[in-house]
Amino acid sequence: MAYSDFTLDRLSSKFDISNQRRRLFEKDTKMSPSESLTEQLEEASNMLLRTEKAKSEWIVVPILRELRNQNQNFFTIYSGEFLDVDKKNGLNGECDFILAKEQGTYDINYPIIQVVEAKKNDMDLGIPQCAAQMLGARIFNEKKGRQLSKIYGCVTTGNEWVFMILENDTIIVDNRTYYLTEIELILGAFQTIIDFYKKEIK
Repeated sequence: MAYSDFTLDRLSSKFDISNQRRRLFEKDTKMSPSESLTEQLEEASNMLLRTEKAKSEWIVVPILRELRNQNQNFFTIYSGEFLDVDKKNGLNGECDFILAKEQGTYDINYPIIQVVEAKKNDMDLGIPQCAAQMLGARIFNEKKGRQLSKIYGCVTTGNEWVFMILENDTIIVDNRTYYLTEIELILGAFQTIIDFYKKEIK
């Protein structure tokens, strides 16, 4: 069993993690994309991106890199890394993207945001996987003596983006879906999250 095998019901029965769906952000925040990102996304829109790998390379990575650059490398991006926290209980496996506080270390240090690419373009498959990874990230941090009040996550098909949060023992899934055509709002949502961690992590 691994992160990708979880359902929300299994998270509830195994770890007593409840879930709810509601608006995650109090207000919409917009962040203008750079000229470079705009050009990259425009080029991507003219290509046939049929696989997760293609969407990752042409859409997801450019957006995450933009955010990293706009925030003076506050976080680093790990792609395809394993976050093995508790194999006995299934909290292990490969993660599409782990955004971790930049600590200047070689290994993963201080994961704060999990980004999951929805398999087969199915958001309903990606949401429980992301929820499990968020729980894994929290336990990972706790084992290192770091306490964070919230762990964020995001599930995307490249075109659709849904944000999530793990707070206490509840997974909250945003009831709003953002679309790639709303890139300013996607960037703004990520920036709201990053700004939270800039205050949370001293």
